[in-house]
Amino acid sequence: MLGIETQSELLRSPFRGALFEGFIESEIVKAQVNAGRRREIYAFRDQAGLEVDLVVPLPGGGIHLVEAKASSTVRPAMAEPLRKLAAAYTAQSGPRGPVRATLVHEPTRAPQATHAVAPGVAAVPWPDFIARA
Repeated sequence: MLGIETQSELLRSPFRGALFEGFIESEIVKAQVNAGRRREIYAFRDQAGLEVDLVVPLPGGGIHLVEAKASSTVRPAMAEPLRKLAAAYTAQSGPRGPVRATLVHEPTRAPQATHAVAPGVAAVPWPDFIARA
């Protein structure tokens, strides 16, 4: 439908980011269904422009914030929306479950383990993320 027929066309496509986000979203939903849970996934954007790609309720309470980046280069600035929403969530009164924050990205050429890209935010290559979903 988009006219993307090769990997090189995908890498140059202006739709690459949206396609990558949709791929990660579908993998989360598949994991929920396979675990016998409800399909429950949300996007977040507030009036001030704070935006996080995916907000996934965790079993037993809490939320998992996910930012999907179609890039193998991870920068701390990419984690800032996750950090801001996590801080706002935990600042709310009342019982709150845990907050997990993950920046899912393309794998790098060199083997790399999960690492912290910013305080409280893990940067995870998408194959590792899917294996854990």
